Amino acid sequence: MLQVNNVSLQYGSKKLFEDVNLKFTGGNCYGIIGANGAGKSTFLKVLSGEIEPNKGEVVMDKTERMSVLMQNQAAFDNVTVLRAVMLGHKRLVEIMDEKDALYAKEDFSEADGVRASELETEFAELDGWNAEYEAQTLLNALDIGEEFYDVLMADVDAKRKVKILLAQALFGNPDILLLDEPTNNLDIKTVRWLEDYLLDFENTVIIVSHNRHFLNKVCTHICDVDYGKINMMLGNYDFWYETSQLLARQQKDINKKNEQRAKELQEFIARFAANASKSRQATSRKKELEKLTISDFKPSLRKYPYIDFKYEKEIGNDILMVEGLTKKGYFENVSFTVQRDDKIGIVSDKSTTISMLYDVLTGKAQPDAGTVRWGKTISASYFPENNNEYFQGCDLTLVQWLSQFSNDHYEEYLRGWLGRMLFSGEEALKQAKVLSGGEKVRCMLAKMMLEGGNFLILDEPTNHLDLESITALNNGMKNFKGCMLFTSHDQELMNTVATRIIEINGTKRFDKNVTYDEYIDLVTK
Repeated sequence: MLQVNNVSLQYGSKKLFEDVNLKFTGGNCYGIIGANGAGKSTFLKVLSGEIEPNKGEVVMDKTERMSVLMQNQAAFDNVTVLRAVMLGHKRLVEIMDEKDALYAKEDFSEADGVRASELETEFAELDGWNAEYEAQTLLNALDIGEEFYDVLMADVDAKRKVKILLAQALFGNPDILLLDEPTNNLDIKTVRWLEDYLLDFENTVIIVSHNRHFLNKVCTHICDVDYGKINMMLGNYDFWYETSQLLARQQKDINKKNEQRAKELQEFIARFAANASKSRQATSRKKELEKLTISDFKPSLRKYPYIDFKYEKEIGNDILMVEGLTKKGYFENVSFTVQRDDKIGIVSDKSTTISMLYDVLTGKAQPDAGTVRWGKTISASYFPENNNEYFQGCDLTLVQWLSQFSNDHYEEYLRGWLGRMLFSGEEALKQAKVLSGGEKVRCMLAKMMLEGGNFLILDEPTNHLDLESITALNNGMKNFKGCMLFTSHDQELMNTVATRIIEINGTKRFDKNVTYDEYIDLVTK
């Protein structure tokens, strides 16, 4: 068990947490969520002891061991891959090293024998005889073969290092496991393996992640970092989100009767309790959900952008036909036809392949061969992954910047669109060139909504966005009535929006009307 008692943390005038009281228990997985800059990763560092709070304490049973997913890929460059994994249990490695040093002594004394006996006892208690086998098993599960065991970490590529550090965190069955963005830079097969591993993990897991699909799959609780407070709620991310949205709607109507609120919430809780029965860890959570009362919920104070793509020009029968499209170094002989209501998720091993395909389709780049034929009724709106050309060196205010893409240049009208994307008041007068990555994305989405295209092309639109903005974008894309080509590393967005998946690796290798999860099942069998 890990307990947080009255913890407060402040840097200068910035207050991150105040009087936080939480208890993390075994058999549960806790997802830490919050807006960018809210302090999620900092809170993990407080839990691990890396950062001392200004007030309060974090208490852990002295018999328990905590493991943390390391973010510094260069930290173990001077050791082999197998030893790097085993260093996830530092005490075990210390015992092994001391034993080896003792047995290597030429003048092995009686005192050395006594010490060696003590070490052997502790080594056995820590299941040391199986340690190397466990480390190898974890590496093999993560597709790190035997040929890498004795390779120095400095000589391992970045993608494999991510997996090795994950194996290190999981090694030795830690009592408490802290994972900060564990799915970053992992392939989908490894993410699925980690989901299954955590579903079977019997100890305590605490995770910071922007991967909603992952949070929904593994989390039993959500801890919401919001305005200096951390509120814990039973259930996964979707349950937290739907509950917070329901409470927010109800708060807007101050005359709504408590009885009606109670009825809606209880119906909502009952529905999620039924869904919980599908999870491996769900029996106890289902019972807990059924016992929840109105007082168990606190509405989130966080704001969500409003994303709603509308168009006026109706879509005809001819939409988009691509025949024999080739761009040397990217793709070859790609052909497909977009049908009415298609929302196509494009996947590839190389992101540059997809970006070039979109550039060719929109006329920003020319193909080496093949044709692109758009229907006469189609008006396409494009969100490129690299949006620097729209903002670099731009001295315009956001109102002026958005006016470039609007037929109506009235300031209040433009401020309304910016307000939808959380640029209110003075925020709308910021210069476009000083925006953060997430702010640029929100501006680009406002531009797309203003353009009113009936065909959307979106290349990694979730990059730089927080969970709230990703969720709002996901809903906007699901509700869009036109056609769409899109790509995203957000698995939940891919799975809930795409009605068809096209895979392009050199040539077109896959094209079926399936969800993203169904596609993954088909290609990983």
